Amino acid sequence: MWALIVDRLRSYAALRRDIDKVGALSQLERELSRSGDVLPGQHEHGPGAVDASLPGAPPESRGQHAAANIPSHPAGLRATLVREFLAERTGDRDLDRDILGHCALRLGRELDEHRATIAVLAAVAPLLGLLGTVLGMIETFDVIALFGTGNSRALASGISVALITTQTGLLVAIPGLLMSNRLGRAAEQLHTGLEETHAALERCLAPKEKTA
Repeated sequence: MWALIVDRLRSYAALRRDIDKVGALSQLERELSRSGDVLPGQHEHGPGAVDASLPGAPPESRGQHAAANIPSHPAGLRATLVREFLAERTGDRDLDRDILGHCALRLGRELDEHRATIAVLAAVAPLLGLLGTVLGMIETFDVIALFGTGNSRALASGISVALITTQTGLLVAIPGLLMSNRLGRAAEQLHTGLEETHAALERCLAPKEKTA
């Protein structure tokens, strides 16, 4: 369980790097929409071209856009969504919206990975402790049946088993439940950031109204 918890904590910390940055989303929208009516990379020279200012652009296409200020940390959530979308987009607006939704859905599933397992393990730990308690009490009553209540040393063995297993179950369950709740809050914040980024990219893909 703790290996899964540490893995989730490290993953969430990396993904938050461009979520926690103040103004990152509005900055991303400005950079994505600065090309006018099209999403960067869909210029007159073809839908396959990639704007070098976006995460995931090939090095040879950087040119004058090398200093573009789009969140580009390889592990950042927004940068990851933009990079995965650019890798799969076709240049067709309707199809690209479907692709964008699929990329966002896939990232959302990855955010929730292992969370259910951690919650189940934390919830099961006290039950395992209770099982040990029951076994210890059974051992204690077996001793009483054989020697009566006068042999305190023999009784102590079964009672010790009952208490130790209960203690172990609680030591696993209490921090496990706390960490499960913490991971849940972190995942909710990342889901919110993912939805905001998805909406920003959707707006960039939407056809712009022409003014007369």
